[in-house]
Amino acid sequence: MYKYSNGQISLADFRQPVGMHLKEDNRWVKKAQTIPWLEIEKRYAALFTNRKGNVAKPLHLALGACIIQAEYGYSDEETALQIQENPYVQYFCGYPGYDDSRLPFDPSLMVYFRKRLTLEILGEINEMILSAARKGEHRHDDDDDRGNGGNSGTMIVDATCAPSNIRYPQDASLLNEARENTEKILDELHDPADGRKPRTYRTQAHRNYLQFSRSRKKTAKKIHKAVGKQLRYLARNLAAIDEKIALGRTLSRRKADRLAAIRTLYAQQKYMYDHRCHTVPDRIVSVSQPFLRPIVRGKAGKPVEFGAKLDISVVNGWTRLECFSFDAYNEAGNLPAMAERFREREGHYPNRILADKIYRNRENLQFCKEHGIRLSGPALGRPKKDEVRNKTQDFLDECERVEVERRFSLAKRKCGLGLIMTKLRETIAHSVAMSILVLNLKKIQCALLRLLALFTLLMLPQEKQPLFS
Repeated sequence: MYKYSNGQISLADFRQPVGMHLKEDNRWVKKAQTIPWLEIEKRYAALFTNRKGNVAKPLHLALGACIIQAEYGYSDEETALQIQENPYVQYFCGYPGYDDSRLPFDPSLMVYFRKRLTLEILGEINEMILSAARKGEHRHDDDDDRGNGGNSGTMIVDATCAPSNIRYPQDASLLNEARENTEKILDELHDPADGRKPRTYRTQAHRNYLQFSRSRKKTAKKIHKAVGKQLRYLARNLAAIDEKIALGRTLSRRKADRLAAIRTLYAQQKYMYDHRCHTVPDRIVSVSQPFLRPIVRGKAGKPVEFGAKLDISVVNGWTRLECFSFDAYNEAGNLPAMAERFREREGHYPNRILADKIYRNRENLQFCKEHGIRLSGPALGRPKKDEVRNKTQDFLDECERVEVERRFSLAKRKCGLGLIMTKLRETIAHSVAMSILVLNLKKIQCALLRLLALFTLLMLPQEKQPLFS
């Protein structure tokens, strides 16, 4: 059977539906031919080997399903249905022919796919796709002249937050959710042979919270009083749980982790309640996702977002995920590492780095000076008396730096980075890395469409212009 060099079968070899002719210029056909499936399968097929009692799913299908979900924001159930119903999508996922008799996999397996395709693996797959795309690309840098030490090329860097799908973390609401969780844990730990169940006052506590949440004007005094009530209810429940555990009761790992998060949340809220403050280190903003942290951004309308923070770099239009963390960090500290990774890929440092002012600290300026890299932006401190700034160069640098903002905008609007729907720590990392991978696939697809449009334009007959008009 003839195959493309990337391991994808040709459309002619694909068993097409009866009475339907699939087109070669379809977006899924073109996208399938741009991914080096064969190289990816050879390297990572062992991740999806057969498990006891289950039929193994190929990596081609797992990765294709994750790409489809990231590009369109489908749920797990909808992703499986789209693969079952669409022959083009089946071709993209490596099917030998059209088959709509059953679902390709149980929708719950999407969680398994996301756990197996980790942040590091998706980063390597992204590099494979970029390497395959750059082989047929005419290499050119924005600045043809070589810098100091043979440096060339431009790297654009910036950071953003990928907000998770959680409600705004209000103290009373968090404590109410934690209290309800402890009530369920206490119900699970209680044995009727022990006698009467410990009192939790759950009806009264729920009534108090509803009375507070439905009030239109929540003054500081009213908020402080509502938080204090929920803290006392929660403390009582935690004490009852400790008594049950002392009797030898055990919890599942998931419930034990949830209980540990609730204990930390109670300690933080108790500290803020006693000291009448609103800040605490590593503040928990979600009971179900205690690893999320508030990320202060200072943007209009969204001064604080709750999710993971990430750095990306853009080189010649190709995007890479450089740093990922659930904790807030200063992105300026990652600049030397990003420049070193650029040197490992290209064999030399970039001639210039376009970045925000936050990256222009003394350490980064010294690093760039030692390696012959020009870091965009003004010098630190007050302008010198006889200093003459090249305002034209500053303006051009700022215009070119906007490219990274375009990448962020497209990733958040079209690739799922704007609102992360997954819940686990590893699946959130997968969603962020997959959005960057899909972002690059969109760039490849746009380039192919431009070439196709140009070829079509050249093949059209040209009308002869009259000699005299």
